[in-house]
Amino acid sequence: MKKILSIGLLLLCCLPIYSKTRAEEIRERLLSRDTSKVFVASHRADWRNWPENSLPAINSAIEMGVDIVEVDLQLTKDSVLIIMHDAKLDRTTTGKGKISETNYADIQKLRLKNGVSIYTRHKVPTLEEVLNLAKGRVMLNLDKADRYFDLVHSIAKKTGTERQLIMKGRKSAKEVKDEYGEYLDEILYMPIVHLDDQKDFRQKFDGKDKPLPEVTPEKMKACQDTARKEIADHLKVLKPCAFELLYATDRNELPFKLKKELKGKALIWYNCLWDTMAGGHDDDAAMEDINNGYGFLIDRLGCNIIQTDRPAMVLEYLRKRKLHE
Repeated sequence: MKKILSIGLLLLCCLPIYSKTRAEEIRERLLSRDTSKVFVASHRADWRNWPENSLPAINSAIEMGVDIVEVDLQLTKDSVLIIMHDAKLDRTTTGKGKISETNYADIQKLRLKNGVSIYTRHKVPTLEEVLNLAKGRVMLNLDKADRYFDLVHSIAKKTGTERQLIMKGRKSAKEVKDEYGEYLDEILYMPIVHLDDQKDFRQKFDGKDKPLPEVTPEKMKACQDTARKEIADHLKVLKPCAFELLYATDRNELPFKLKKELKGKALIWYNCLWDTMAGGHDDDAAMEDINNGYGFLIDRLGCNIIQTDRPAMVLEYLRKRKLHE
């Protein structure tokens, strides 16, 4: 009997010990609605130091410690999914023309440009290359993925990364369930909800200083009611682990209320790319006063996920506050 027990223990000792990948740990924390730390999502990867949406930019963002890397998808003429924000090649590569009218073999010959439009040695990556690079290391938010979802999913299956993917969008809860229902156990879907009337509010600077429009209390309440209904529908039908919330100014009281209303139900994601996406508490505001930027979103609005163009700055701030590893 002792001999049998000894052999059994020896066999157990020889079995490989499974440890979770970092991507699996991040996914589990998202699904558990973990509010002990703040997640960092890097917009177009580390584009301040490398060409946007490039392999080295993605690798740099992962190595600095972000939890989510956001990249953009486009489809070539011969149906290859590449990583690029624009529908045209002109701004970010040495090429010209629409991606949808260009074969991948021709795109392979191009060089990516950096942030000041100077060409580099780096080339346009495919989705498959990005998934292989990120495998086990980070969650990926694939922007514009809903246009090619079946193809995205097949490549994710091939690379074994389908449980690392995040999609966000404005579709209704019913539309999401009808279109993607069979995939939602693997791919995380996070609804985007506008808390203002975005026709009036969601502005990007166009070279003219324009004051934000005045909004009547009646119109503001109507916008808030619509947003609340969207959120309630998603919670009932999909139970998402997070919502991306957009609002223009602190005149809107709803973001402050949602901090309490969503507690324990879903995490809150704010996008800091420009002012009217995060109530004026964006990356630029943080550059002037970090507590009025990221600090405000975390402390006053209950933000658990910050999407940023300045991931290194966000990580440094969060680590000082013991809100990130």
